[in-house]
Amino acid sequence: MKDLFITKITNDKVAAHQIPTVFDALQLEWHLIDTLNWAKEFPYAPNVKFRIAYNDSTLLLHYKVTENSVAAVATADGGYVWEDSCCECFIQPTDDGIYYNLECNCAGTLLLAAGTERNGRTPAPENVLKSIDRWASLGRDSFAERKGEQTWELALTVPFSTWFQHHIEHLDGMTLRGNFYKCGDKLSMPHFVTWNAIQSATPDYHRPEYFGTIHC
Repeated sequence: MKDLFITKITNDKVAAHQIPTVFDALQLEWHLIDTLNWAKEFPYAPNVKFRIAYNDSTLLLHYKVTENSVAAVATADGGYVWEDSCCECFIQPTDDGIYYNLECNCAGTLLLAAGTERNGRTPAPENVLKSIDRWASLGRDSFAERKGEQTWELALTVPFSTWFQHHIEHLDGMTLRGNFYKCGDKLSMPHFVTWNAIQSATPDYHRPEYFGTIHC
């Protein structure tokens, strides 16, 4: 299992659109999402990397993707964003088995739910979804698939209250578990790549037993 060490930053209030500039100034490390667990059936791997940090109240995420087509068909939060050009962050903040799947397409449309496995998950309340600030380099409007190579970026501010089935006041000294993904189930070239490897017969991101360790 991989280990990820997250930097705490002193910037107390960072909007999503400011994250790339802030991270550049701090020279934060990029991490690759490049593991092809199901290469025989899905051999295509876009170029995907992410940076991550936190402050006193928020987890900050920045993705950068180059792929051979993009799409953002889902029009509202809670939709089928995994069918679009989608980056995902699954986090288990404590040892009680509950993890959160934060999935976001290239237009900043979100899906968020909580539970201990794929089935029976609890969708995030609307106020929680609204608290997550998003910036998308391609804009926030939905669009059908655009073929041809494009590079796009996505940044998210994720308040600790996003983990709505827990009461997380800080991350200092905590050890989380999680994984990071890129997918595009309905794109011309479907793909499923991960940060930490998953050993399953078919693509399945809801596998907390394969989460890596995240040190704060």
